[in-house]
Amino acid sequence: MKLHFPIVLEQDEDNIFIASCPTFEGCHSYGKTVEEAMINIKEVIELCLEEQSIESYNQFVGFRELELEVT
Repeated sequence: MKLHFPIVLEQDEDNIFIASCPTFEGCHSYGKTVEEAMINIKEVIELCLEEQSIESYNQFVGFRELELEVT
């Protein structure tokens, strides 16, 4: 069985890539490259899968951007 998970990638002020999977609470990892961050988040997801049943996953709905005017 193949499962697909959404991954959110961000880059911090030190140019480190942070990968998060919103399907699981607290599922984050990082790497010096996007590829490294993806390998690392895969390992974290595999650990989360060992701890949680498929029925208890958060359902990813989508990504929205919110615009704020800051003065």
